[in-house]
Amino acid sequence: YFSATKIEWLHRHGGITLGGDVAIGTIDSWILWNLTGGAARAGAVHATDVSNASRTMLFDIANGTWSEELCDLFGVPTSALPEVRPSAGRFGVTSAEVPTGPGIAVSGIAGDQQSALFGQACVKPGMTKNTYGTGSFVLMNIGETLPAPAEGLLTTVAWSLPGNLLGAASSELVTHYALEGAIFVTGAAIQWLRDGLQIIESAAEAGSIAESVPDSGGVYVVPAFTGLGAPYWDPYARGAIVGLTRGSNRAHLVRAAVEAMAYQTRDVVDTMVAVCGRPVSELRIDGGASAMNLLMQLVADQLGVPVVRPTVKETTALGAAFLAGLAEGVWATTADLDDAWQQDARCLPVEDRSDAQESYRMWQRAVERSLAWAD
Repeated sequence: YFSATKIEWLHRHGGITLGGDVAIGTIDSWILWNLTGGAARAGAVHATDVSNASRTMLFDIANGTWSEELCDLFGVPTSALPEVRPSAGRFGVTSAEVPTGPGIAVSGIAGDQQSALFGQACVKPGMTKNTYGTGSFVLMNIGETLPAPAEGLLTTVAWSLPGNLLGAASSELVTHYALEGAIFVTGAAIQWLRDGLQIIESAAEAGSIAESVPDSGGVYVVPAFTGLGAPYWDPYARGAIVGLTRGSNRAHLVRAAVEAMAYQTRDVVDTMVAVCGRPVSELRIDGGASAMNLLMQLVADQLGVPVVRPTVKETTALGAAFLAGLAEGVWATTADLDDAWQQDARCLPVEDRSDAQESYRMWQRAVERSLAWAD
C-alpha cells in the first residue's frame, strides 16, 4: 500500500534509477510477472488490477488510470508501472519455469481486503464485512458512484468487472467502490493479555474466559497501543483501562478487551452509515476472532443487525478464487456466488438494546480519555 513515497525514497536515497528497463509495481504484479516467466521469459506479464492500483497513491480512482499529476509529483515514470486491468479476466498463464507447471490460468487479482469483501459475496451496494485479525478492516460496498472524501474513512476501488459478470446485458466495465475503516488493534489486544500481562495462556481461551462473567463489571479497555485508526485517526492516542474497582478481576479485563472489538466495529460502521446514508442490514465477519460466538453477539447487539460468519473463513483467498472462477466460466455471474458462499453461524441482536446503548456511551467516554494523550 501507499507505494508512491516508497518508490520516491528508493529513487532519491536507495540508488534506484527509474526508467529504462526498471519495472515498478505492487506485490501482486511481481507475483504475476514471476508466474508468467519473470526474467527468464520475454513475454512475462507486468500488470495489476484496479483495486491494488488504487492503493499506490499514484492512481486516479475516478478515471481508472494512472495519474499523470501524482506520478510527476513523486517522480515515477508511468512507463515503469504495470498495466491496470479488471479484477477478473485472464492475466496470463504460468510458464514452464514455475513449480506448478505451464499453462495454468491466472485470472483473478484483487487487494487483500477488497478480495475479502468479494469472498464474503458482498457484491451489492450496502453489503458490509469486517475481518478480525490483529487489527480489523471494515469494508462497505458503496456501488458505482464515487463519493466525496469522507472524514475518518478511506475510499477505495473495490473491483472492476465486465458488466455481464455482474448480471448486466453489456460487457462494459463496471467499477464498484468501497468505504474502508482500518482499526489498528483488535486481536492484538488479546495477544497483549497473553504476552504482555500474561493473564491468559492462549488467545483461544479468551472467549471462554470472557463468557465466564455476564459483563465487564464496568471495565473498559481502549487498545490505542499505536494510536487510534478509523474513525478517529489520532496517532497520539494511547491505551487506557478505565472503570477498575476492587471487584475487577481477570475475566472482566479479558471481556473488556473482547467488547472493545465490538465497540470499535460500531465506531466505523456508524461512520459509514452517516457518510453514505445507507443502513447496514447485516454484517459478515471473518478472521481468527470471528470464531468467538460471544464477539458475534456483542457486535450484533451494538449494531442492531444480524452478524453472520461464513463456513470458509479465509475469505481473501476465496475472493480471489471467485474472481478467477467468474473469469473462467465456473460461475456465470455474481448472482451464482450466493450459492457458493455458505453461512456457518448467524447471531441476531437482542430486542432491548438499552444496555448496549449505555455501554457504548461509556465506551465513548473512555475513548475521549485516551485521545491526544501523547500530544
